[in-house]
Amino acid sequence: MTDIQGLLGDEAMDLLAYTVQGIPREDLVLPGHDFVDRTVAGTDRSPQVLRNLQCLFDHGRLAGTGYVSILPVDQGVEHSAASAFAANPRYLDPRNIVELALEGGCNAVASTLGVLGAVSRHYAHKIPFIVKLNHNELLTYPNHYDQIMFGNVEQCFDLGAAGVGATVYFGSEQSDRQLQEASGVFARAHELGMFTVLWCYLRNSAFKKNGVDYSVSADLTGQANHLGVTIEADIIKQKQPENNGGYTALDFGRTDKRLYGRLTSDHPIDLTRWQVANCYMGRIGLINSGGASAGQGDLAQAVRTAVINKRAGGTGLITGRKAFQRTTGEGIELLHAVQDVYLDDRITVA
Repeated sequence: MTDIQGLLGDEAMDLLAYTVQGIPREDLVLPGHDFVDRTVAGTDRSPQVLRNLQCLFDHGRLAGTGYVSILPVDQGVEHSAASAFAANPRYLDPRNIVELALEGGCNAVASTLGVLGAVSRHYAHKIPFIVKLNHNELLTYPNHYDQIMFGNVEQCFDLGAAGVGATVYFGSEQSDRQLQEASGVFARAHELGMFTVLWCYLRNSAFKKNGVDYSVSADLTGQANHLGVTIEADIIKQKQPENNGGYTALDFGRTDKRLYGRLTSDHPIDLTRWQVANCYMGRIGLINSGGASAGQGDLAQAVRTAVINKRAGGTGLITGRKAFQRTTGEGIELLHAVQDVYLDDRITVA
């Protein structure tokens, strides 16, 4: 097993022994081996959706725990193939992307329609596929930031996908249209028996003020999550919060002062707990993103993110660039280290 405490370093005691000050764990619907039976089976999701969601929870090293580790590789469109794959060009081949997810013990692989369609007959029965349907392409000059559809739900169904994913840039000028498109995609996916994953990202330059980026504040990301579960996302993907007080700093929207005292603190577990709370108190799973690769410190950073997510009541991690922008062996080691956090029974919900 991974030396989790050693990787956490000076933060180990603070993160592993912390008790949440705001929303207690007893108020949450927590992950577990019976999560689909206990929670999802009582919803309006069809038996086919329940089957595919259970397949997700039953695959990989985390099978039977109620937690998930997902490999996402859509950065060739979202950023550029050069920026994504120059560090390891072998991942320009879709086969190697899926092989990394398999060898890395992931519950699922999330990628583009083209990537998963290119290898679907070889792998759709070996690991759950999540097709990310909309993207922000950066080849338009000058660049603009918008999520547009690259395919349709029927194509995902035909290639054997277990789930579909989409992104909404909350706060952007196009967010209303993106939200409506994602809602339609999710409704059709549920009709066809696939589960849904929403990338709930905030995108607006006005969210940065006095050198602080409030697009990763607990209050604004929490509200993005709340909008995401409203269109029946089955899993919410969100960046882990780095601060709080976006509403108050920007003098924007509506909030409540109790959020910044009684319900949260400055501790990262408290801030992430607010994200979980906005996912219907954990009835919809929160997975945090692993973020960009920074090199040598990636392993420790990924483990830290996983510990915070688990102790906050989250459902897992979706780790991409930190895994595939290194050698295959190092990528597998990093994925296993993240999974070890969720396999370690000593690390409990705070």
